[in-house]
Amino acid sequence: MTFKRVLIANRGEIALRVVRACRDAGLASIAVYAEPDAGALHTRLADEAVALGGSTAGDSYLDAERLLAAARSAGADAVHPGYGFLSENAEFAQAVVDAGLTWIGPPPAVIRALGDKVQARAIAARAGAPLVPGTTAPVADAAEARRFAEQHGLPIAIKAAHGGGGRGLRIARDRDEVGPLFEAAVREATTAFGRGECFVEAYVERGRHVEAQVLADSHGTVAVVGTRDCSLQRRYQKLVEEAPAPFLTDAQRDQLEQSAAAICAAAGYVNAGTVEFLLSPRGELSFLEVNTRLQVEHSATEESTDTDLVRAQLLIAAGHPVGTALGATETPVRRHAIEFRINAEQPAQGFIPSTGVITGWRAPGGPGIRLDSGVEEGTQVGGQFDSLLAKLIVTGRDRQQALERARRALAEFEIDGVQTTLPFFRSVLAEPAFTAEGPDGFAVHTRWIEQDYQPGPEADPEGPGPAAESGVPVRIGRRWLIADVPGLAQAREGPLARAREQARERRERAEQAAGDVISAPMQGTVLRVAVADGENVTAGQELIVVEAMKMENPLRAPHPGRVAGLQAAAGDTVAQGAVLCRVIPVGDEA
Repeated sequence: MTFKRVLIANRGEIALRVVRACRDAGLASIAVYAEPDAGALHTRLADEAVALGGSTAGDSYLDAERLLAAARSAGADAVHPGYGFLSENAEFAQAVVDAGLTWIGPPPAVIRALGDKVQARAIAARAGAPLVPGTTAPVADAAEARRFAEQHGLPIAIKAAHGGGGRGLRIARDRDEVGPLFEAAVREATTAFGRGECFVEAYVERGRHVEAQVLADSHGTVAVVGTRDCSLQRRYQKLVEEAPAPFLTDAQRDQLEQSAAAICAAAGYVNAGTVEFLLSPRGELSFLEVNTRLQVEHSATEESTDTDLVRAQLLIAAGHPVGTALGATETPVRRHAIEFRINAEQPAQGFIPSTGVITGWRAPGGPGIRLDSGVEEGTQVGGQFDSLLAKLIVTGRDRQQALERARRALAEFEIDGVQTTLPFFRSVLAEPAFTAEGPDGFAVHTRWIEQDYQPGPEADPEGPGPAAESGVPVRIGRRWLIADVPGLAQAREGPLARAREQARERRERAEQAAGDVISAPMQGTVLRVAVADGENVTAGQELIVVEAMKMENPLRAPHPGRVAGLQAAAGDTVAQGAVLCRVIPVGDEA
């Protein structure tokens, strides 16, 4: 290696993942941490840890000057950015290089080029990759977006040119929607990325998200290390990923891999990256974007191909060819892996973040189980950072065995103190659309949760309600009914009594929240206030947007009325349950 000491500019499970790769490679790992992360797992297991100060992402992990100061103070000679935060920030990458340190990622110029989605489309077009119709430059205004829709038809996707993760993205299905949705996309992009430019392209309805993992070296070699399917998403953010991407034809797989390699070669790509595509119901691929970093879902590819992608990143950054990093120029797929993102979220409440202290943690085990996590029992889960707690990666000789093992692992996994996506995943594994046991085979698409999924009682941690206390939930078609079982209520007494009482309390709080009072559903930051005190509003109108764990959570009027007692302003930090305003029903005096 040309470097010996690696500063990890990140936190949580990805920081710990890089710590372990450094240890395998005989390199010293240097962790950094914000005040809420003092004593976190990644700081304890790294060789050294440097305090950044600050209590939010903005004044810690997103502060380039603090990170570079930490690198200097610790004598680091390389920086690994992980994913998220500054991992795709070309200015930070350039600052690392200018400081004489090795940047473990693609060159800054490549990050800049591919981070501009309009420019990325142009590179993909030159490489011969499949593309849906789209503008060749950011559109000037809503009128230009409407003209595109008139020429190419609806629906259209309005996308932030410098965005990602579903932010700055709006889908217009009606001509009258184009103007308001264009303005909303520009506004959200400006808030999230500091730049509001948006472009427009034809929207693929009910498309699958498929992608190729790429490793490229500084000698001009590009290797595709398998494919993935990441179609199960909420708000265009991934929840489940699997490798290799199932249910592709040989022709689709070849086009996916060849297009990904061609795009990276045309861009002069180096290090790890992911090229993403949409697959239409008609089987047509179209280029989506390039993620110029390691992906959260890299673990699924590692398990399916027996490859250490982080170790490969280190070797490539040190100048080694891809063949050395992989042990071969081609990596055969050996197994099937499915990754579940265990997030601190409330699926039954629209996946809003859940905060609190992890009071219990029982991890699954057994054949085919890998768990990547940066938390443990006693960890405080706040609203400052991403909601990801852990990644459960389950591997089998084929998809069927991986699904069987996943059901076992999810049944064993228990987390107390915060709500998580675990119940949701248990429900999904009973869905014929996901298991491919239904009449349409694998029918999951990027909007499946919002458009098609109907959760059964196992997806709600509160259960199906009081009626189920003396019965068993039974599914008939897509409906859940309660079958009465005499004596079941008495059998459930004891250990479940406390759980039922907690469920009743949560239902009461939910009923209260549905009334006049508009309260913060989680600890977070007020991103936007869309109304004024005394303003008349309609049912469903957006009032306030609270951001927590990198997710925007709009609070809407439960009924027509007048806004009263507004106590929120953009930039305010609010606690969970804090009353932000009331909506006085029409006709009420107070």
